[in-house]
Amino acid sequence: MLHTELIAPIHALLARHAAARGGKVAYRDANSSVTYAALNERTARLAGHLADIVAPGETVAMLLPNSVEWIETCFSIARAGAVSVPISYDASEPEIAYRLADANCRVIVTTGEHHDLIARLKAGAPNLATVIVTDRGTSGIAALRYETLMAAPPKSMARDPDTLHEPAFILYTSGTTGRAKGVLLTGHGMLWIVAACWAPITGLSERDTVLSPLPLFHSYALNLSVLGVLATGASEYIMERFSTSEAVRLLQTGEFTYFPGVPTMFHYLLQATRDASGLTFPNLRLCVSAGAIMPATLNREFEQRFGVPLLDGYGITETSTMVTMNWPSGARVLGSCGFPVPGLSVRILDPASGRDVARGAEGELIVRGPNVMPGYHNKPEETERALCNGWYHTGDLARSDENGFLTITGRLKELIIRGGQNIAPAEIEEVVNTFEAVLDCAVVGVPHEHLGEVPALFVVARQGRAIESDALLIHCRAQLSAYKVPHAVHIVAEIPRTGSGKIIRYKLREALGV
Repeated sequence: MLHTELIAPIHALLARHAAARGGKVAYRDANSSVTYAALNERTARLAGHLADIVAPGETVAMLLPNSVEWIETCFSIARAGAVSVPISYDASEPEIAYRLADANCRVIVTTGEHHDLIARLKAGAPNLATVIVTDRGTSGIAALRYETLMAAPPKSMARDPDTLHEPAFILYTSGTTGRAKGVLLTGHGMLWIVAACWAPITGLSERDTVLSPLPLFHSYALNLSVLGVLATGASEYIMERFSTSEAVRLLQTGEFTYFPGVPTMFHYLLQATRDASGLTFPNLRLCVSAGAIMPATLNREFEQRFGVPLLDGYGITETSTMVTMNWPSGARVLGSCGFPVPGLSVRILDPASGRDVARGAEGELIVRGPNVMPGYHNKPEETERALCNGWYHTGDLARSDENGFLTITGRLKELIIRGGQNIAPAEIEEVVNTFEAVLDCAVVGVPHEHLGEVPALFVVARQGRAIESDALLIHCRAQLSAYKVPHAVHIVAEIPRTGSGKIIRYKLREALGV
């Protein structure tokens, strides 16, 4: 079951595919493409230049849009024996400054578009010694040019370390409940998920052509769209950012066999094609979803509309992404995130007693396996709280049915306690998503004078539809216990979400002034 041959250093994987399929396009975007042979050569060259600048184990920040250059930079950092610190290209200046300082980055690779920003950041980050810029935009700061380095022989050779158990990435958590933490991840842990999940369960292989709309700085994309494609020898088109109309256009070409996304993307694909009778995505064999809870109604409607399996899974940054996954064969429980990935141990604990709950009961999901992070960067106390005897405490609430299917029901920190009764926002959201006029929704707890907290509902209407709050509440009362029915309905233009699709609930509470 475990495809152990996929667990290998980056340079070994590149050399393997350069020899076996050197002329095959590995990654491409709207502006460029790179074959496996060229990717092997170019990353060796850039890695040599980086080896002239950084010592083994030092950190290199990547502030790049989704692109072939993002891929090349990531692999080059690994081949230099350094640690990658991917940063969202759309991150705010304070967010970027925090990550550069927290990770003590020596080098940043970015675009000329960010020259003013980098000049300001560099003034406040004395350890940031080198800036490398791509040809996107013009740079007004002292910087090395990306393509110049690619063309020039380096003084040093790529270090090409064979170890896989040292930290290779620092990925900052989305910060839905607080300040972002740098999660240390190893190449072994990340590739173990490819070998245990993406290859054996979803069948990702050299025969696939992937269309990836995912933000590459996020762990889900880094694991599947970056490392998964490389390890299996697949080919991929990288969308700079998700566009519903462009995704529909590309999927209609028949070129793509595999499409990873987050639930919101599948919502939008359904919405955009609602009136397009007979529309198909030829040769698309599989869609996968992670990053946020997939409503059963969305899963069912998507599969009925397009005739393509949509497999939902559950993953988190601290576990190198996937913890559970649905399988394409056999029965599925829609709304469930499937079974634990082979080789991974999971338990569900009563948060109060710390004991394992009975089958079907709700509790906190904890995880142990080779994919679990070594810890948080420079945060020993938080690491100690999160990891106990090798078990990572996710903070997510879950339950398991009699057949072992796991369902994520919410987060401990997101629990709404109304008059002493616990309410998981996801349970309300699942019901609201069955209301025809609703495109997207989110629930948060807001203070109440007598009850402590009550659920407040935020909804986004489908295009051309109006949401009647009274009718929506009647719909909720028909399917939820009275104490779970939203106290108020707020109609909004969009639900704030992270790059992985998780709801940023504190922003909704801030919008209400609580």
